[in-house]
Amino acid sequence: MKICTKVARMRVTVRAPGLAALLTALSVCAGDAVARTSPFGPHRRSVNDLGNQFLPFHARLWDLLHGRADGGLLLNWQSGWGTSFLPDLGTYLTSPFAPLVGLFPRADLAYALYGITVLKMAAAAAAMAFTLLRSRPGVWWGAGLLGAAYGLCGWALLEAVYNPMWMDGLIAFPLLCLVGVWVREGRRPLLGPLVVAVCWFANFYTAYMATLGAALVLLVTLPPWRVLVRGSVTVLLGIGLAAPLLVPVYLGTRHAYPGVMRDFTAAGGPDLAARLMPVTYGFSTPALFVFTAVPVLAASLLFRRERRGSRGFRDFRGFRRSLDFRGFGGFGGFRGSKEPRDLRRADWRWPGLVAGVALSLQWGPTHLVWHVFATPNGSPYRQTFVLAGVLVLAAWRAVADGLPDRRSLLGGAGLVGVLGLGALGSGQATVWGGALFAAGLAVVFVRPGRLAVLLLAGVLVAQAAATTAYGDRERLRRLDDYPAWSAADGRLAEALADADGWPAHRTDSGRPHTTANEPMTLGGQGGAYYSSLTPDVLTRTMAALGAGWTSRGRNLQSLDNPVTDALFAVGARRRDGAVVATGPALPLVTVRPAGPGPVYGPSPFRNQELLLGARVYEPPAASGACRVGTEVFLWAPDVTGPARLGPRVVRLRGELPKWRAALVSLGIQRVPGLRPELPPGAEGEGGTLACLDHARLRAAVAALRATAPAVDAVRVTSTGVRATLRPGTTGMLVLSSPRIAGWTCDGRPASSYGGLVAAPVRPGAREVTCAFRPPGLRAGLGIGGVALVLLAGWVGLAARRRSGRGRGGYGE
Repeated sequence: MKICTKVARMRVTVRAPGLAALLTALSVCAGDAVARTSPFGPHRRSVNDLGNQFLPFHARLWDLLHGRADGGLLLNWQSGWGTSFLPDLGTYLTSPFAPLVGLFPRADLAYALYGITVLKMAAAAAAMAFTLLRSRPGVWWGAGLLGAAYGLCGWALLEAVYNPMWMDGLIAFPLLCLVGVWVREGRRPLLGPLVVAVCWFANFYTAYMATLGAALVLLVTLPPWRVLVRGSVTVLLGIGLAAPLLVPVYLGTRHAYPGVMRDFTAAGGPDLAARLMPVTYGFSTPALFVFTAVPVLAASLLFRRERRGSRGFRDFRGFRRSLDFRGFGGFGGFRGSKEPRDLRRADWRWPGLVAGVALSLQWGPTHLVWHVFATPNGSPYRQTFVLAGVLVLAAWRAVADGLPDRRSLLGGAGLVGVLGLGALGSGQATVWGGALFAAGLAVVFVRPGRLAVLLLAGVLVAQAAATTAYGDRERLRRLDDYPAWSAADGRLAEALADADGWPAHRTDSGRPHTTANEPMTLGGQGGAYYSSLTPDVLTRTMAALGAGWTSRGRNLQSLDNPVTDALFAVGARRRDGAVVATGPALPLVTVRPAGPGPVYGPSPFRNQELLLGARVYEPPAASGACRVGTEVFLWAPDVTGPARLGPRVVRLRGELPKWRAALVSLGIQRVPGLRPELPPGAEGEGGTLACLDHARLRAAVAALRATAPAVDAVRVTSTGVRATLRPGTTGMLVLSSPRIAGWTCDGRPASSYGGLVAAPVRPGAREVTCAFRPPGLRAGLGIGGVALVLLAGWVGLAARRRSGRGRGGYGE
C-alpha cells in the first residue's frame, strides 16, 4: 500500500509541473508567433539592454566556453581597454541555464537566448506547480494551471522577457517557498541552504526580492520561534555559500560610475487597475496581470465561511483521486499544526498578505527595501513577480481542498471586477484586455469537470498569448531595437580577426555601433563598454581624454582619435565599414619618467598631451582655420548637430548628462583659410577646435617606443601582464589599461598614471609583473569556506538529533 501511495505521489509530482511547463512554453511561443517576432517572424526581439548588453555578454560567455576569449573569468581584455569581468559574470551570466548558449552556433546566439528565456519561464511554472502540491495537497491539474499562471504573469511576459537574468528570480521564489516548507517541517538541512545558494548565485538581485517574499510567506503561517531561527540559519548559510560571487559583485557596484539618482513616484490608481488586466503595457507602472482566475480565487477567501468538511469545500468529482496526502505538510495544515477548524482567521491571513505586498509596491520606504535601498534606473516595479507568486499561493489555498462555493466565487469575482472598473480612467487599458479580463471572471463559474479544465486552460493561454503579442509590438514602438546577427557582421568579425595582433597591438571594432558592446560580439580589444558596473575610473579617464557616452556615463563609446589610439596600443580599427591600420601606436607597456602622473584639466586635447608626454596639438589661426596638413578636431560634448570641413559631415549627439558627444575629427585641413561649419552652440565656450600635427605625434611615439619593453618581452595572461625590462630601465612602468580596483604590481597595489595601471621600476629590476584580482574575491572565498564548515556542522547536528529521537526532523 505504501509503495502504491508513493507511485501515485510521483505521478502527481511529475504531471503538474509538466502541465505548467507545457502551457507556459506554448503560450509564449504562440504570442510571439502572432506578433511575428523573431524567431517566428521578421520583427526584432532584441530591444533595449537585451541587444545592447545581454546578448554581447552571452557572446563573451560563448567565447569563454569555447576557449576563444581574450581574458578569463576575472579579467576582460576585450572591453573598456581591460576591465574586471567577475562582477559582470555574477550580474548577467551565472544562471545555471546560461552555459546552454555554448550548444548553439555563435551566429545563432539570439535564438539560443530566446530558447533559454522560454525554458526559464517553463521552469518557473514547473517549480511553482511542484511547490503548490508540496505545500498543500490538491488536484494535480489545479496545481499545473496555477503554476502556469505564475510562469505567465505580466511581469514575466512584459518586463523580464527582455531581461533574461531576472527570470532566475521567477524560478527562485517558488524554490525558496519550498525551502520554507522544509524549514517548517524540520527537513532537508543540507538541501535547503544549497537551494538558497543556487538562487543567490544565479541572480542575486531578484533572489534578494524572492527571499523577502518567501520570508513573508513563511511568516503568514505564524510559525514558532524555532522555525524562524531555523529559517534564518538556512538562508544565511546559503548566502554565505554564494559569497565568493556576491562580495565581488557588491564591491563592483561600489566602484561603478554612479548612475542617475531617481525619486520613486507611485503609479496612479487607474493605471494600477488597468495593469491587472491582460494586454496592457507601461514602462513605469507595475505589470500586475496574473491569469484573472487567480485573483478571483485569492479574493474568494475573504467570503469563505464554511468549516472544514462542510459542503462548501466540494471536491472536483472525476478528477480528485483518493491519494493519501495526510502528513504531507505545507504552508497551511502542516503536520501537527494547531490550525482551528474555523478557517476564517487563516483565510484572512492570505488576502492580508496579498494586500500588504501590493501596498508595499506603492510606498516609498518599502519600495526602497524591495530594491536593495536604491530606486533603479528603469522600471521601478521589479519586485512585482513576488506579488504574482503570493497571489498564486493564496489561490491554491482557496482550491486545494476543493472548489469554493458559488457565494465565495461571486464575492471574489465581484471584488476583482470592481478593481477592474477602476481602469476606465486609464489610457493603458485596451479593448482586448477588457474582453479577456471578463472571460477570466466568467470561466471560474464553469462547474462540469473536464469542460472546466479545458476552459480554464484555454482562457489562460489566450490571455498570456495576447499579452505576449501586445508586449512585443509595444516594446518595438517604445524602445530602441537592435538588428540580429547578419552575414555582414560575420564578414566584419572575420576582418577584425585577420587584423588581430593581440597583445602586440589592439584591434578596435570602432564606430558607428550596432550595439554598445561590439568588442564582445565582433571581436578585438576596444574601448567601448556598457555595463551596470562600468568602473568609475574608466569613465572619468576616458571622459578626460574626449570619449563620448550614453546612459549617463555607463555606456562608453570607442574614441576614434590618433593620439588615444597611440596611447592604448590600437594598431587597427574599424572605420567607415572597413578594418584599417591606424597610425603609429605605442606597445601595451611603456616606461615614463619617475614622479607623479598627469593631473587632468578641462581640455581633452591638453589631457591627451599630458598622458603622451609631448605637445602634438596646436590652436587654429586667428581666422579659425587650422594649418594645412594638420587634422582638425572638434570638442563640443553638450552639442547636437552636424559639423563639416569640406564635403565630409560629422554628426554630434550631446545632451549632458545623458549623452556626451565625443571628440571628433573633421578631416585634414587641405584648403588654406577654410573654416569648419559648426552646429549651433559649438562656437565659443560650447566647443573647442584643435589641430593635430601628425609629425609631432610620430616623433613622440618613437621616443616612447625606444624605452619601452620589446613587444616580445611582454607576456599577457588571463589575469595580468609580465614585462621584461630593457637593461638600465628606470622610471614608471605604465600599462595602457584603466587602473581599476584590484590591480597589483610585484605584490603591491598598483599606482595610477593618468588613470592607467602603473608601477615604479625598482633599481636593478629585470621584470615587472602586474596581476588582477577582483576586489572581494579573497574575502568572499573566506566567507564561503566558513559557511561550508558551518553547514557541515549544521547537517551533522541535524543527523544526531534525528538519530537520538528516532524520527524525522531537526530541532522539533
